[in-house]
Amino acid sequence: MQERDPLPQLDLDNQLCFPLYAATRAVTRRYAVLLEEFGLTYPQYLTLLALWGADGRLSVGELGARLRLDSGTLTPLLKRLETAGLVDRRRDSEDERRVLAEVTSEGWELRERVADVPDRLFGSMGISMREAKQLRLLLGELVGHLDQAELAG
Repeated sequence: MQERDPLPQLDLDNQLCFPLYAATRAVTRRYAVLLEEFGLTYPQYLTLLALWGADGRLSVGELGARLRLDSGTLTPLLKRLETAGLVDRRRDSEDERRVLAEVTSEGWELRERVADVPDRLFGSMGISMREAKQLRLLLGELVGHLDQAELAG
């Protein structure tokens, strides 16, 4: 029998990354179930949330920054949303290099139909609204600190 590792910092149960990873996977799976009836994937839903919350159109670059996605991932996602009639993409008339995305009328109608998804998800989480707000705040701070650390090198 192998002796217990003398490096407890490498024990899976001591890692912050693992519960974050497991929670992300569990939330994403739950969203998949909730969004299935609308024919949306979780990344498509996030994209629509960003566009619904925008003040008008967003460039693909702005949308990618908001969602933390590169254009190689975002472009096929937008194409599928466009094929579904939920998003319209067109070149910026002032700068042909930029592609702008905006929600179609069908996409705005879908917004009303999915309005209860956040509440349905929250109902399955088993935490209070206060705890959820604290968690969101802590995670936002964590992401901000990690972004700063990445910029610092």
